[in-house]
Amino acid sequence: MIPVAACGREARSLALYIHVPWCVRKCPYCDFNSHVSAGAPPFDAYVTRLLADLDDELRAPTAQRPLASIFIGGGTPSLMPGEAIRRLLDGVRSRLELDPSVEITLEANPGTADARRFAAYREAGVNRLSLGIQSLSPAHLVRLGRIHDPAQARRAIVLARAAGFDNLNLDGMFALPDQTLAEAAADLDALLDLAPEHLSYYQLTLEPDTAFHAQPPSLPDEDLAADMAAQGREKLALAGYRQYEVSAYARADRHCRHNLHYWRFGDYLGIGAGAHGKLTERDWEGGFRRIRRTAKEADPHLYLHAPLNALASDRRDLTESDCVVEFALNAMRLTDGFERHLFTETTGLPWSRIAPTLDAAARDGLLDLAPDWIRPTPLGRVFLDDLVARFA
Repeated sequence: MIPVAACGREARSLALYIHVPWCVRKCPYCDFNSHVSAGAPPFDAYVTRLLADLDDELRAPTAQRPLASIFIGGGTPSLMPGEAIRRLLDGVRSRLELDPSVEITLEANPGTADARRFAAYREAGVNRLSLGIQSLSPAHLVRLGRIHDPAQARRAIVLARAAGFDNLNLDGMFALPDQTLAEAAADLDALLDLAPEHLSYYQLTLEPDTAFHAQPPSLPDEDLAADMAAQGREKLALAGYRQYEVSAYARADRHCRHNLHYWRFGDYLGIGAGAHGKLTERDWEGGFRRIRRTAKEADPHLYLHAPLNALASDRRDLTESDCVVEFALNAMRLTDGFERHLFTETTGLPWSRIAPTLDAAARDGLLDLAPDWIRPTPLGRVFLDDLVARFA
């Protein structure tokens, strides 16, 4: 059980994650909850179930908070008709107050980009698109199993801008099969030429239960991958993108509010097949009662047809140790680190619970400790897994 602590400003904010599980084709590196549909996915029925799922989530009193961000992820949400997204977001607005500056992100596949659909998303209230480009190399797109080519990726940017989107994220990957350092540089340069407001630039890894894990391709070795990462950081900085998280780079004031909410250990609701959520429940005096994580039924068919009270496939209350590890796993990813007060505000635990670990990490050169701020050093960012493991 989590001890009582005062309710701080961080604890008052809330985010909403909405999962759309269908894809045109499963990518060989993807370990997300995505499924290829035999026919047209039942989007109308799915929106109805999503809103019923949200109603069920809102039975918790501490879920009744304004939303700072909404993230529609997948899968491929850009398969959804504009009217389905409008009905979904209108349903959310009718149930919850939205912050005046709410960030509403929708993930889109360049291979499913459509001018009318993008315009409909914008009219429905989506104000940020995240395009899964991954690479602009024809050969590497084929190796990655993507359904688009470089021309379709560039066209998706044009369509998004024409629809009124002035906040775009592009996903890019490095350390691709048989990729050279020069190829990684050229690929990133091509992404930068598209002038997005935000770039998620991350290393390809072989995740369990993926096709690449079962039949591993030839990937760059650790030293070459590290050189690619360093090269990428330098290029992004010179292009005016500031790194604020391990793999996230943004122009001024264009960081992803939704992901920052995760990394700052904030509360969020999760609806949809396979969606996860985290909610802090409080006592009558505003103190901590428990922090509960939920996971929804991952199979889309079962999610659509299960009784509402059986949508959650897993519910668990975090222990003190869980809170410490999860907080570190998220907050230590941030380039600027975190404020001292954030730990107690989001976990309910006293600062003394992690102070010895922080002091030891600082002595080893992994952290900078200021009176009110904790920040990973460049060495700490390089050895982030080792740093986080100290909190286990």
